[in-house]
Amino acid sequence: MSNDTRKTKEVKDTKLPEGKPSGLLDRFFHLTEMGTNVRTEIVAGLTTFVTMAYILFVNPNILADAGMPVNATFAATAIAAAFGTLIMGLYANYPIALAPGMGLNAFFTYTVVLGMGLPWQTALGAVFISGVVFFLMTVTKVREWIIDGVPEVLRLSIGVGIGLFIAFIGLKNGGIVIGDAVTFVKLGDMKSASAIVTLFGLIVTGFFISRKIKGGLLFGIVATTLFSMLMGYSPLPTGLSSFVAVTNPFEVIAPVAFELDILGALSYGLISILFAFTLVDLFDNIGTLIGVSRKAGLMDKNGHLPRAGKALMADSVGTMFGAAVGTPTVTSYIESASGVTEGGRTGLTAVVVAGLFVVSLIFAPLIMLIPGEATAPVLILVGVMMMSDVVKIKFDDFTEALPAFMTIVMMPLTFSIAQGIAFGFMSYTIIKLISGRHKENNLVMYVFTILFILHFILGSH
Repeated sequence: MSNDTRKTKEVKDTKLPEGKPSGLLDRFFHLTEMGTNVRTEIVAGLTTFVTMAYILFVNPNILADAGMPVNATFAATAIAAAFGTLIMGLYANYPIALAPGMGLNAFFTYTVVLGMGLPWQTALGAVFISGVVFFLMTVTKVREWIIDGVPEVLRLSIGVGIGLFIAFIGLKNGGIVIGDAVTFVKLGDMKSASAIVTLFGLIVTGFFISRKIKGGLLFGIVATTLFSMLMGYSPLPTGLSSFVAVTNPFEVIAPVAFELDILGALSYGLISILFAFTLVDLFDNIGTLIGVSRKAGLMDKNGHLPRAGKALMADSVGTMFGAAVGTPTVTSYIESASGVTEGGRTGLTAVVVAGLFVVSLIFAPLIMLIPGEATAPVLILVGVMMMSDVVKIKFDDFTEALPAFMTIVMMPLTFSIAQGIAFGFMSYTIIKLISGRHKENNLVMYVFTILFILHFILGSH
């Protein structure tokens, strides 16, 4: 028995399945050792898929603002999610699903493409390069060096800031918050169809979430779309072809697949962009892996995560593949915890999720029926859920409060995750230095603070 296998036997709150081992699947995924069986893993996989399937509709709507065709990005989202999740299941043997990340897709569209004026092809090139960087960090000790060197307050603040940023985008897309030449932003017309549909969706989806209904975000999108159709705001389906289409997925994905411009990204000098993609992906993955694995009882007796390197490898390979087929950074999803709650303990759960993402390709026409106002409530509520870590920040310590505040507030106000990270890093290092608490800084913080300062002094595109 390998060392990893011995560690994974540290399973909590599970019972060994009744009956005989399930043959090949049992031996490959170590089902009996992990206290699970094929049926449980299938149910867990279905639960995880339903919980996170909203990304199939939200991601294309966000990427549409970057000028990318929604049918193609729907297919790209499904294919990239299936590939990354399959690697996670077969290689790392974890019940964790992957898909294009919320927050990173917003960063891709609103900061890189719209904010910096880059073509989406060049932005995809930057995503691919960040995947390569993440891969190299995984096979070396750099990953551990950065993780250990970044203070917990910044790790928490990055997640909270991204949540606030995503919620702001949702309010904007739903017509609740609009631009104003004098005050920059103001309340939108609450009597407009756009605002009414969004508010309806917020209430209905909020109900599903508050009642802990699995798949609440997805059901909220469906209910809001139907309401929008009844209002006459969204087009009605014209037949079966509006729901399903048996087409070659490679033809659907063709407009975005392998259109990434790697050389363009390299020539543009996107150091801060690459850093933001890589850093956010790094902490997002670590947080998800630890959170889901702890819930599943997969941590070893020392509190460490067995096969963590393999799990992060699945993420980096998934990101490179996702960029190639036409979607932003692929990352682990915290919604995987829903499948773990149903008893999922092994990679078989992830394999089931991957299979369901493949099956979802036939529903590509559905994306044309879903208005942006139906996905806006999801963005707002995802933001709400990502804000939960704010209570863990020590605001009674000013040297912690300042960098936390700068990280969180600068993301929505500059419409950029990268700028929020930059201000967070710089303010932490400087306030600790001038307050006489320089020992709380380390080489990681000094290096990145200097890089960010040089970035602002020398200017960027």
